[in-house]
Amino acid sequence: MANYTGSNLLFSNDKLGVYPDSWYAASVNTGKPKASLTGAHKCDVAIIGAGFTGLSSALRLCELGYRVCVVEAHRAGWGASGRNGGQLGSGQRVEQATLEQRYGQNHAAQLWSLAEESKSLVKRLIDRFNIECDLQPGIINADHKTRFSADTRHYIDLLNNQYNYSDIRYVEGEELHALTGTMRYPSAAVDTGAGHLHPLKYALGLAKAVVESGGEIFENTVVERVTHCDKISIHTAHGTLEADSLVYACNGYLGGLQSSVAARVMPINNFIIATSPLGASDNSEILPENMAVADSRFVVNYFRKSPDGRLLFGGRESYGYTFPGDIKSYVRSAMLEIYPQLASIDIDYGWGGTLAITMNRMPHISALKPNVYSSSGYSGHGVGMATLSGRLVADAIDGTMKKFDVLAKVKHAKFPGGISLRSPLMKLGMLYYSLRDKL
Repeated sequence: MANYTGSNLLFSNDKLGVYPDSWYAASVNTGKPKASLTGAHKCDVAIIGAGFTGLSSALRLCELGYRVCVVEAHRAGWGASGRNGGQLGSGQRVEQATLEQRYGQNHAAQLWSLAEESKSLVKRLIDRFNIECDLQPGIINADHKTRFSADTRHYIDLLNNQYNYSDIRYVEGEELHALTGTMRYPSAAVDTGAGHLHPLKYALGLAKAVVESGGEIFENTVVERVTHCDKISIHTAHGTLEADSLVYACNGYLGGLQSSVAARVMPINNFIIATSPLGASDNSEILPENMAVADSRFVVNYFRKSPDGRLLFGGRESYGYTFPGDIKSYVRSAMLEIYPQLASIDIDYGWGGTLAITMNRMPHISALKPNVYSSSGYSGHGVGMATLSGRLVADAIDGTMKKFDVLAKVKHAKFPGGISLRSPLMKLGMLYYSLRDKL
């Protein structure tokens, strides 16, 4: 049996069933809520969580002929999937050279192949289901210190030569300044095979595809506990859902629902602001080719422009349950370090969300029992990898384990201190890395 206990990030900063006051939610028609789960229901596969992982898994299972029900505490795409920076990056969250050292060249190559497949899968789903989510090419992976430039050159050479990835190149100086509109970064890897999108539009598009493919999504339905007897039973305030198989797709909002996953996957809060539309001069100078940026800080700054000409700027993190009282000011200071010319611009939106990280920054995907699966912990790399991981879990339920096993054999250590102490210990570690970023 598993249940939610203690503080719950599902409700620490948000109202039940209400999307956050983000530019994403303001720029899309979220539609009316779907029905909550009431009474007794049965299906082949139950999925907890209607983010990228759960929706991708549900869509694949529907295609394979399963009866699928997705249970979501709030709304589809309500969590990190509808709040994030929208960057569809190449590779894993960990660079290939590090993966080769950890796991050997063969396993590292398989992990690279899966990551490339994740980008292709996102693009295929967008095309197949006509999801209008503002997909644009290009991410600039910017070095915030000159001493990182040599490593960036070496990494690009590794991808070009060993992985035959030709969509990435080295830039520096005036060319980089022209691409970004800031002198803050001495060098960067420009990856035109990566991209960025409107994550909430993408999530809602996946949800629509699930329903059109025969799946059911129950919104505003909080799972109170899960029991395992002959069948799996999901218990909510007003109903039950009985299934042959179960997928935990909760990521940072898992709470105490599955303790073995929670020990290895920790929620952290991250924050984004959206400026008012840039003036003509700033708009032509800042990110003129409409690429996104992610920098080399341990606490990453990431930013891009919206289709209506705003700067969407993400950064800063917190490890407690509650968001800062003034998110706009909290993130604005980081934005002005990069773009001091925006000192007088208004900040129209500021929002937070809860993602999940692992100790090794790799996705945690596992078969907890022969008919119970979990995938989470994308560590800020979830647009592609959550989409792919959901599909791999679905294939595993259907008996195809090869690609699932490539990720599942990545071992994950528990966070030190257990669930109760992991957050304060991580906060101490992050303070160290934050200071290191500034040195």
